[in-house]
Amino acid sequence: MPRTFQISSEENVRKILANSKHAALRALQSYDLDWDHIRFNQLSDTCTFVVQTSKSQTLLLRIHPGMNKEELRSELVWLDVLNRLTNIPVPQGVPNRHGDSVLELKGDHGDDLPVYATLMRWVDGINEGRELSEEQVFNEGVLLAKLHHASRQFEPPADFTRPEWGLPSFNASMERLAEHHKAFLSHDGFALYQSAAEKVRTHLAGLVKDTTNYGLIHGDLHQGNIVFDGKHPRPIDFGRCGFGYFLYDVAHTILGLYPAQRKLVLEGYQSIRKPAADGLQELESFAVMAMLENFAHHAPDPRETDSLKEEQSYAQAILRHYLSGSPFLFQAIEL
Repeated sequence: MPRTFQISSEENVRKILANSKHAALRALQSYDLDWDHIRFNQLSDTCTFVVQTSKSQTLLLRIHPGMNKEELRSELVWLDVLNRLTNIPVPQGVPNRHGDSVLELKGDHGDDLPVYATLMRWVDGINEGRELSEEQVFNEGVLLAKLHHASRQFEPPADFTRPEWGLPSFNASMERLAEHHKAFLSHDGFALYQSAAEKVRTHLAGLVKDTTNYGLIHGDLHQGNIVFDGKHPRPIDFGRCGFGYFLYDVAHTILGLYPAQRKLVLEGYQSIRKPAADGLQELESFAVMAMLENFAHHAPDPRETDSLKEEQSYAQAILRHYLSGSPFLFQAIEL
């Protein structure tokens, strides 16, 4: 698994931000840019900054802590392929003055592991949250299907390296959750999580990979990673792109929507490509998998604790439905 920032306290966050700002300013010196403004954007797996140039161009500078350089290169290769194969605007890497798309920086985060920087062209659009029209939601499904169709056309080069999202990665997430769950879960709540995780494991172990259900996916196309140009959705933040089941990708998108909207996403998806006959059962397992992984990802971060607690009533209702075999994705559920 790639290394990410170890966020454990407010003091830790301040240190990461200070180091990342220094790294960002150093990184910009390696690009032929006439930039006049830079501002902090977000701290998560990477630390990102928005860069404005004198030509009114907007770019996104990403600072990556000790990740695999070839994985970063491969992400940018995939984005170039999507740009060629589809009419979907996606982020594009900007090479530095040496022609390299991934810049290595040393000594900015207090250890011997390398820190990398990548500069991306900004994708214009508005994040609509849940206030989406039916056409916009339908088009999210179309977008997913187009991305997956492009994946089936892509033949990765020999040096192409991206993570795989499946049983081993899910087990790693559950180990992380086991270590940090007490910040927002009771003993009984975590027992419910463990039971649901075991059902997910059983489901994953029984799946058979083929080119119709498995390939290169976005891996994190939740509602926060979709912006709109009018009725047209555009995907951003491909930092988690990797190999996985297509319905795992769909699950990330629908989790942040209302039940009726989830149906529209599937209708849009099915207008381009058809999931397997047992796709609903698979989709439920992938939705629970994505939800548990999301909680595991945010559990160590003290900035997320309050919101994680607030989500437990609904999240645990979903898990109880999942364990009892009651459908939960396309109808309202009682808390």
